[in-house]
Amino acid sequence: MSSATTTTKTAEAPTTGPRGRTIRMAGLIAFAVIALTLPLWSTPYWIRIATGVALWAGLALSWNVICGYAGYISFGHVGFFGIGAYTTAILMQPDHGWPFFATLPVGIVIAAVFAVITGWPALRLKGAYFAIATWAIAEAVREFTTVADWTGGAGGLTLPVGPGSNYFYYVMLIAAAIAYVLCYALLERSRFGYRVKAVRDNEPAARAQGIDATKVKIQAYVLSAVIPAVLGGINAYWITFINPQSVLNTIITDQLVVMVLVGGLGHAWGPAFGAAVLFLVNEQFLSSFGSSTSYIAMVGVIVMLVVLFLPDGVVSIWGRSRRTRLVRQLLGRAADDFRSGNAAGSGGGR
Repeated sequence: MSSATTTTKTAEAPTTGPRGRTIRMAGLIAFAVIALTLPLWSTPYWIRIATGVALWAGLALSWNVICGYAGYISFGHVGFFGIGAYTTAILMQPDHGWPFFATLPVGIVIAAVFAVITGWPALRLKGAYFAIATWAIAEAVREFTTVADWTGGAGGLTLPVGPGSNYFYYVMLIAAAIAYVLCYALLERSRFGYRVKAVRDNEPAARAQGIDATKVKIQAYVLSAVIPAVLGGINAYWITFINPQSVLNTIITDQLVVMVLVGGLGHAWGPAFGAAVLFLVNEQFLSSFGSSTSYIAMVGVIVMLVVLFLPDGVVSIWGRSRRTRLVRQLLGRAADDFRSGNAAGSGGGR
């Protein structure tokens, strides 16, 4: 019995030997060299593409924090992206005249406070109910920015022209890199990460072990909120014009969901792979066909293929063992909660 168990565990263990670590380190160094020197040998077009990849990789990471690690499917993450964008845009208006980098900490604070206020009641919900609640919160933010005068209303806001494409590439790249390193340290190499995963996998058992599940969930929600707030501020200054349709469109959250599923839900680096693949494919479709209709159909096919053949995402190709199938687990929980809620409602009606 024990020998069989040992054999099974050995077969399922991922490659973590010296050779595997050397390969990963070499790949990381090569990627860093290419990323840091890209503006020196590339064209403005590819610099813009790389800036977009860094932006979407960071946004996908933020959704992976709340869903992949905390186990909550959010459909309202675009709200935090919009909060960061509008904070930078408003503070950089001529009436205020704030420098760009000074606006980013303000956006972080506002997004964090908003996440605590909305997360306290929303995180008490489960499955589909939490998803609908976060979608409603994001829609409320969009409606507010549409009618408020100081946000520019539906007409939006114009920002000063930035220094140039190389400047925004490095700023976006550094922001995304810091976000990945921070999340990796907190969620993969600290007690906080173990608490988050324990609450995700079995909240009653985690509470029995003395973990404050409510506090842990709110902390994870805040972490997932401040990342898109920073990236939203950088993006607003990059594109120099924002309105509710451009920074608070629900399709942004939809893109994040697909990117994380394709890359690897619950994996530290999965969102980066998914974001790079889908953003490049999207740009190729736009340049070839001039519209996103064919891209949407293609994304649907990709999602079906990934769920069928790579349920743990693209990153599972490089590992011998597959991680827990969080996609099916979370969707199953959502369906069970929804059915139990309907059953309770119909029982109360009788």
